[in-house]
Amino acid sequence: MVLKGADFLTEGAAALARRVNIPEIVIGLTIVAAGTSAPELFVSLVSALKGTPDLAVGNVVGSNTMNCMLIVGCAAMVAPMTISRSTVKKDIPFSVGASVLLMLLALNSFLGRLDGIMLLLGFVFFMIYTLMQVKKDSVDKVQAETSPVWKNVLFLLGGLLLLAVGSNLFVDHASNLALALGVSEGVVGLTVVAGGTSLPELATSVVAARKGQSAIAIGNVIGSNVFNILLILGLTATISPLAIAGITTVDMAVMLLSVALVWLFSFTRFTVERWEGALLVGGYLVYLGWLIYNL
Repeated sequence: MVLKGADFLTEGAAALARRVNIPEIVIGLTIVAAGTSAPELFVSLVSALKGTPDLAVGNVVGSNTMNCMLIVGCAAMVAPMTISRSTVKKDIPFSVGASVLLMLLALNSFLGRLDGIMLLLGFVFFMIYTLMQVKKDSVDKVQAETSPVWKNVLFLLGGLLLLAVGSNLFVDHASNLALALGVSEGVVGLTVVAGGTSLPELATSVVAARKGQSAIAIGNVIGSNVFNILLILGLTATISPLAIAGITTVDMAVMLLSVALVWLFSFTRFTVERWEGALLVGGYLVYLGWLIYNL
């Protein structure tokens, strides 16, 4: 329900945006990027509102780690990923900066409303800068939208409904799973929930890599990471302050290390090679093993 809800929401919103002549590149940077992050957004919000903040933070930290290590790694193993200079110079540094900011704000194991507002301001800055670069670099023609408005609205509302209901079910059963297994909600958030909400990024990136569209694959992952930290945790903490207990400094450090490794590999001829992808996947499996060992 969560995955299909994100799919319907993105499709309906993009179609409506095209109808009012919003350029494709802007749709991609905003609506589609937000669409693939919609599962994390809804699951984290519902988790915070239901009093399970570890699940909310674990979902974002786990998703970002999985995005950089498992998803980029799998995509690179399918086909070496060529990274554009603008991604290396702008997008990945933003993701690294967002990860560092989250680590600093979470040092006291609490994300308050002020922290949330700081993250949201960072997101606004990222979007303004990105859209300014788009305006400066290129102007895309908008494809004509032929599907009826009622269908677009139906997809949009249906997607929101599926996301809301699915997120409620997801959080309830993830919390019950944590209790049944005797592990913390933070660990469940870092693994089970993060894996479930990262499925859109995994599917999008691997398919894009197979088609030779590596820019879409890496852009999807890095953009999603920035959205996850700045928008999702920013919005969640602003609505409901988060006391973090089950997410350790090691988890935060692995998240930062994962995006730093992607950045490092991107500098080598602006390509993530197959062996580098295998190294990322191997690193993620080691981290997963460490989590299971410490249950």
